[in-house]
Amino acid sequence: MKKIIWSLLGLLIISCQEKATVETPETKSEVDYIIHEEYSGTEPTKPEETELYKPVPPTVTPAKNNAAPSDAIVLFNGNNLDQWVGTDGKPAPWDVNEEDGFFTVKDKSGDIKTKKEFGSIQLHIEWRSPKEILRDGQNRANSGVFLQDRYEIQVLDNNNNDTYVNGQVGSIYKQHIPLAKASVPTGEWNTYDVVYHAPEFNKAGKKIKSGTLTLLHNGILVLDHIEIKGTTPYIGWPKNEAHGKAPLRLQDHGDNSRVSYRNIWVREL
Repeated sequence: MKKIIWSLLGLLIISCQEKATVETPETKSEVDYIIHEEYSGTEPTKPEETELYKPVPPTVTPAKNNAAPSDAIVLFNGNNLDQWVGTDGKPAPWDVNEEDGFFTVKDKSGDIKTKKEFGSIQLHIEWRSPKEILRDGQNRANSGVFLQDRYEIQVLDNNNNDTYVNGQVGSIYKQHIPLAKASVPTGEWNTYDVVYHAPEFNKAGKKIKSGTLTLLHNGILVLDHIEIKGTTPYIGWPKNEAHGKAPLRLQDHGDNSRVSYRNIWVREL
């Protein structure tokens, strides 16, 4: 009887060992890892063997004080809204202050959008909430920067003004909470610097690659290469209808937001 019990215990131990061996990741015959093919084969022994001279990157001249670099498309130069139209296609109706080089949302006049359409871009845009505070929550200096006419980066005065965090300043509306709230004092100029890569769709209209976005708010990283999961509706789930290049759009929230914008430029990627 003892011999039988010991035999059973032995089988049980062996079985457990075999099961553990099967379940241990290190014992898998195939391991997923990244191979860079250009660094395979015989390793170079001379420095010149790893030096490249082509293609030569183009020269871009930077500008001071966040002005547009030499290869940028300037969307607002401080004088007029010639690069913009209303959603009805008519000239943009928002108010331009030529003396100080900015424009302000004209209440209940509707959104405005660029005449030119864009895909992947680097975007620089500056915005300011009014110094005078009239409301709270989502009704205080609310506007938005819509990439490709459908993906919103929230503009809002959140100073001493809490709201839902996936709708606060610097969020991808209803999708991504910013890593930090980096606003300047109410009434001063904020900067958004954006690196955006557009989504890709197949011939059947299905999304095969999500868009991505990185956002620096006043020089502080608040969105780090996040995935755009679709449109940014106020109600409902994100949608992913196929599209190509589309305008940059700025929002009139329809509640006397009085948000102002200046120094807007993009670099196509």
